[in-house]
Amino acid sequence: MSATAISATSHPGRIDLSSFTSALPSDLSHSPLLGILAVVMGAGTVTLAGRLLTLGLADLKGNVGISFDQGAWIGSAFNVALMFIGPFTVYLGALLGTRRILLASAAVFSVVCAYLPLVHNYSLLIVLLAIAGLTSGTFYPLTLTFALRNIPLRYLTLTVALYATSVESGVNFAPSLYGFLREHLSWQWMFWTCAVITPVMMICTYFGIPSAPRPRHSGESPSFVGFFYASAGFALVYAALDQGQRLDWGRSGLFIGLLLGGVFLLLCGLVHRMRGPNPLIDLPYLRKWNTILLGFALFAFRFALLGTALIIPQSLAIRGFEAYQYAPAVLWTAMPELFLAIFAAYFLNRGLDPRLLMAIGFTCMAFACLLNAEFTSAWSAQNYYFTELFMAVGQSFAFLGLVSTLLLQALFTGGLDSPGRVLTFSAFFHTVRLFGGEIGATLMGHFIATQEKLHSFLLGLQVQPGEWITDGTLRGLTAGLAAKSNGLGAAAGRALGIVDARVRLQAYTLTFIDAFHLIAWVCVGTLVLAAMLKRAPMNYAELGAMPQSGSGAPKEKP
Repeated sequence: MSATAISATSHPGRIDLSSFTSALPSDLSHSPLLGILAVVMGAGTVTLAGRLLTLGLADLKGNVGISFDQGAWIGSAFNVALMFIGPFTVYLGALLGTRRILLASAAVFSVVCAYLPLVHNYSLLIVLLAIAGLTSGTFYPLTLTFALRNIPLRYLTLTVALYATSVESGVNFAPSLYGFLREHLSWQWMFWTCAVITPVMMICTYFGIPSAPRPRHSGESPSFVGFFYASAGFALVYAALDQGQRLDWGRSGLFIGLLLGGVFLLLCGLVHRMRGPNPLIDLPYLRKWNTILLGFALFAFRFALLGTALIIPQSLAIRGFEAYQYAPAVLWTAMPELFLAIFAAYFLNRGLDPRLLMAIGFTCMAFACLLNAEFTSAWSAQNYYFTELFMAVGQSFAFLGLVSTLLLQALFTGGLDSPGRVLTFSAFFHTVRLFGGEIGATLMGHFIATQEKLHSFLLGLQVQPGEWITDGTLRGLTAGLAAKSNGLGAAAGRALGIVDARVRLQAYTLTFIDAFHLIAWVCVGTLVLAAMLKRAPMNYAELGAMPQSGSGAPKEKP
């Protein structure tokens, strides 16, 4: 269904909804709230699992007894598997159906999470983390698929609000949760938490997502080869980016091999797609102005999330703070998000344009980053409390506005014409979310490393032997440390180390200030993208006012 199918008729102010209504499925969920809870818990669980794995990496490495280089592949095993299964979920979802995939994947994921803390073998650990990533990676793309095809229109804004809250809270609430688990229970609960939550999601899936017959495809059977090429290609490129900073980029043969292998497989997938169309995927459907702009906006949002997910924790960790100590800073972002999301959903149902909501969100995030750019080396978690309230408003409004615009784009551009279009649309944005997030994290990591070297060099020019400030500081520190050192030589060495640490701390302080400014400018650029988005034919207030049949499909107003 094209956008022109929803056009004005001969009666002024009236909209022809015949093609729109016919595109909606007849087997809508009879328990939509349970279905919403299932997909929301799925998205939140996989986000929480990935974040807890990052926070508990040191404890996990100590339990298994592995080196730094081996430990670098622990997070990659999980995230690369997430990247691989994203495009491949299109094939699995169309072949077996959403409900079957979610139930089977959740069951395996729960069992693996329950067993992971008991593993002491490195190879087995990597394999199980990859299985956890493969199974939980199906939760994301199938969430949007279920929302588009099974949730009545009146519940869409509620679904988006809860989805936005679960994803963002999974990122921002994880440090506080891990700190509590580590202090009061044990580090093993970084896995067992997900093992406890996932069965609840399975129950909601069983009762809330309708059982449908296996999809039948006329003509030639769908081929998984193209999906495999694309998934493997994205996974290898993702692994290259994830390990690039550690491997020193082009100076590493492993990095070059991963990158070239990934690009080659992506080209193979493209050639395979051009030689034979696949009934499960509709790439031309993605060639729309709003779809492309929204892809860039999603990438920008993922990049802006690094303010709370990466920069604030690192800015405090560089001074020796652990997760439970810097957690309150980002917890102030997580706490009000549910209220803010429901508040924004209310105004969406009242007719607020989601593009405006998205613009307000990115404006608030830019303002919060500019306030955080006043950062000094004396800041603690309390200094972020005020700015993180602005960040909470920004993240909630920006993500809710972004996802709401995505859903309207799918509804009014023929996204419901076929299951293939829905799955293609969902998998595309899942790939952008994961791959774009990794590109953003890689760029930010490289930016921080480069800027730290630059600021260290510039500050080092001012700390030279013979300068009266430098010599005076060293003499004072040496005198103070002499009584607790093994001679003046040892005291002088310790004093030099203290000065070097101070210079490094100030270099990182200037670097984090630059990082906050960079995110602020990315948010400003996204405002330009939001202004370029085309308006949907109807807003959520108009959709919600449409009478619905017993199956949940809207009817044309008389």
